[in-house]
Amino acid sequence: MTKIALKSPRQMQAEATVEGFQRDLGPFVVAAQTTRMPMVFTDAKAPGHPIVFANDSFLRLTGYAREELLGQRFDFLVARGPGSADALQIESSFAVDSEDDTESHYRNKDGGVFRAQLFISVVRDHEGEVIQHFISLVDLSRHEREEERLRFLLDELNHRCQNTLTTVQSIVLQTLRGEADGGLIDTLERRILALSKAHGLLGLENWDAVSLRDVLDEILRPLALNGPQGQHQAFRVSGEGPNVRLSSKAALTLALVLHEMAINATRHGALSNGGGGQVDIGWAMTPTPNGERMRLEWRESGGPPVLPPTRQGFGSRLLKSALAQELHGEVSLDYAPAGVVCTIVMPVSAPLKALHHA
Repeated sequence: MTKIALKSPRQMQAEATVEGFQRDLGPFVVAAQTTRMPMVFTDAKAPGHPIVFANDSFLRLTGYAREELLGQRFDFLVARGPGSADALQIESSFAVDSEDDTESHYRNKDGGVFRAQLFISVVRDHEGEVIQHFISLVDLSRHEREEERLRFLLDELNHRCQNTLTTVQSIVLQTLRGEADGGLIDTLERRILALSKAHGLLGLENWDAVSLRDVLDEILRPLALNGPQGQHQAFRVSGEGPNVRLSSKAALTLALVLHEMAINATRHGALSNGGGGQVDIGWAMTPTPNGERMRLEWRESGGPPVLPPTRQGFGSRLLKSALAQELHGEVSLDYAPAGVVCTIVMPVSAPLKALHHA
């Protein structure tokens, strides 16, 4: 780092310049001084773009006192020093009307390095001539540290959530053991496991959004119906379709719905006759004035003749309550003799891109 001389002629000239534009741009300078975003003004007419103003946020970011900065070339802050590739990139950003945002590494007074994004705007006089550059910085290193901390907390939350589901599963199984038949216990255990798998998927995506294909694969794979090439033998997922991203709430609900439908198909539907039937799953997106809506169809075929149920099961109640009401979706269940057909229409996040698989 270049040693900074105090009260050099250039610094005294810079201080005089500061006093001048503080008088001319009083309210604006006050706003720049009090904002939390680091900001500086540089002299556009002098070589090296010397700093003529630095607000308190910039001083806190770099660790310098104001008198140590005034009059210094702006590129003296660049971590690799003047003349480096970073300095040359910043210099090009000072070009008039440049709209490029520059990311570079800077060094504070204590020798620490931080990465920041630079936004440079021109300040013109009454005749339109560029007299200063107005520079604001976004401390990317600080944001990265905060993101890292949040990722750590989210990972810890995901871990504890999975542990909680495991504990709930254990408590329920121990409570019901000896009080209920094995089939009921197995059903309940599978439902909790499906919910846990959906939580695991969301945890990998920081609870932002997950792919519908990933949800299908995660829910159907435990049934041991995958072919050697990764294709579902009994569950045939449409080869073409948009890569739909589901919100966390939609993913959790749809995971439970798909689990119930898959279990029902293996016990009573198309997959209950020794492997002769199959389930075809496909979907498409439809634009509406209120956003994208997905139409997903679950179609069973090749199984025993279908008889409408005599009572409403957990899956039907889940479709009508959670999916239809909470997710503002529409559900149609057709117990056709040739096979159950379930159609779900629901709002989802926009597809990322259309995927075409062989």
